[in-house]
Amino acid sequence: MSAEERTPAEEAREALRAARAGGSGAAEPDAARDAAEAEAVERGAASAAAREEEQRPGDAARAALGGRLSEEAEVPEAGGRPGPTAAEPGARPGEVARAALRAAVAARRDGEAASAPEEDDPDEPAALAAPRPTPAGSRPGDAAREALRAARREAGRGDRRPRKTAPRPAPAASAEGRSPHAQVARDMRNFLSTAFRMPDLADDPEAEAAPRTDAPEAPAEHTPTPPAPSRTPDHPAPPHHPSSMATPHRDSELRRTFPLFAPRPEPQDFATTWWGQAWVDALENTALDANRLARGRGYADAGHVDAITLTPGLVLAYVRGSRPRPYRVQLRLRTLVEDDWERLLEAAVDSPADIAALLDKELPHTLADRGVPLLPGPGDLIPQCSCPDSGRPCKHAAALCYQTARLLDADPFVLLLLRGRGERELLDALSRRSAASAARAARERGPAALPGVRASETLTGRPLPPLPAPLPAPAHPEAPPAYPAAPGGPDPFALDQLATDAAARAHALLTTGRDPVGGLTLWQDAVRLAAARPGSGLTAATRSLYATLATAVDRTPAELARAVAAWRQGGLAGLTVLEEPWDPPAGRFDRARPLLLAADLPAFRPWRNHLTHPAGHAQLRLGRDGLWYAYESEPGHDDWWPRGAPDLDPVSALTTLDIPDSL
Repeated sequence: MSAEERTPAEEAREALRAARAGGSGAAEPDAARDAAEAEAVERGAASAAAREEEQRPGDAARAALGGRLSEEAEVPEAGGRPGPTAAEPGARPGEVARAALRAAVAARRDGEAASAPEEDDPDEPAALAAPRPTPAGSRPGDAAREALRAARREAGRGDRRPRKTAPRPAPAASAEGRSPHAQVARDMRNFLSTAFRMPDLADDPEAEAAPRTDAPEAPAEHTPTPPAPSRTPDHPAPPHHPSSMATPHRDSELRRTFPLFAPRPEPQDFATTWWGQAWVDALENTALDANRLARGRGYADAGHVDAITLTPGLVLAYVRGSRPRPYRVQLRLRTLVEDDWERLLEAAVDSPADIAALLDKELPHTLADRGVPLLPGPGDLIPQCSCPDSGRPCKHAAALCYQTARLLDADPFVLLLLRGRGERELLDALSRRSAASAARAARERGPAALPGVRASETLTGRPLPPLPAPLPAPAHPEAPPAYPAAPGGPDPFALDQLATDAAARAHALLTTGRDPVGGLTLWQDAVRLAAARPGSGLTAATRSLYATLATAVDRTPAELARAVAAWRQGGLAGLTVLEEPWDPPAGRFDRARPLLLAADLPAFRPWRNHLTHPAGHAQLRLGRDGLWYAYESEPGHDDWWPRGAPDLDPVSALTTLDIPDSL
């Protein structure tokens, strides 16, 4: 790298190396030190000639460090006393740098005192007021560190003073009228005033776009960079809150969850209403330690109470204490019994103003003074906490109680929920009772008398013609019209059956005044409709009907077919015998077995109202109407189907079965 390509920082480091080399051999100067100093002076001169014509403070500093030895031998000092030469021990490069620094500091202080007399900065160290004496045997490293400390102090003083818009140009000085000491001091002062100042991050961002000057940057290995000042963000991040342990998704009419209260900057009253203050008094009149109450108020103000869950007779929340894990806190309160609620509701219905106050989220005094213990008293609040504190209440329970008072202030229905009733349930009960009370009062008052003539008085004397005679009932219901089939429409045959059944029921109701099938269930009516259709679900038309009816009543077609057989056997009584076994009383059921034995039949096995053949293929069932119903099954399959017609005699009921060989 040539002398023109060297940076100012590299030249300054080269000059410092030359100073160190010169200091180590100050006692015995040798040719190596002179060669190093001469080489540094030549490089500084070559670099200065290659840069801009205007000399900068950095160039002056490099010239002071590199060419000071050659100038001291020729230029006398201000007092007329010849300065030390480069060959003398007192003319080392370290001493030259210290002398230049002291002169720069003294000249800057004198210039400030002459231009604007101001008070001394109290933060400025006293070491800057006078040059620090240097021991005669100081090393070049000590001199460099002393220069660095002085440069930092000078940079700090420059940062505290207001910045100037532009530096004033130094007046040109002739070589004859200015001494080299003054020139070096002025150049060093100009260099140190800006060399160690850090950029201000709080300046206008547009300043970043300004062109950079060619002043050399301080090397990282010699000048430590102070930490950049932090800037306050325009939008500070919100304060961090721990995740809540509440479960508001489980809320219902009798369970309400309220989010946690934000911390309050200043302590305030927790209750502003008379019922909220009554809640606080119930806590404070029972507490034995006022310090726990004070700490509980502090926890509540700081937002340590998590979301609060209210259920009848219970207040539950988690409270953060001195440990990382929050404590589970409960407050228990006795709920009102049914008689208390009756008295409370009757009192509210008698006073519409109380209902209006409740709707406005206020608790009237008259409602709480009706003999019902609505507000808690001393000892009614029972705290329970998972903390190891044995106080009653502990500070965590006190914090929860204070926050609950804020909930009661905002909504008195919270107190009613703790006593056992939800808001919607109470309002519905009040609405029903108010309507009933208004209707009862209207009946007691009677209709108001209206002016005019009553209609009964006007129409009393006019004769009315007799009503016409009722039309004769038709002999039988007529056939319904034919319904054409349509793509995607209902089955015409099914519509015809429904219309025929409706006409038959209407005819029976017209002629007899009663509907025989009006009390049937959906399943029984489906069995009746299927039984009225010819066939047993074997044809295509009946299979479709059976499948549709079975789907409608959530049964299978086989179950529907068995029920249809029972309906055809004995109607509704036959279906009941099929589906409902029962225990008949002694008498008819007990006499059936001897009758079967007398008819040369084997002994039938009894079970409730069933008598089963030993071979397992025939069965008799006694209905509630006193008739015997015969059933048939494959031997050993226990799959019983109704057969034949019911009869009062069990032997006659069996003879209707078409199985003479089996009997």
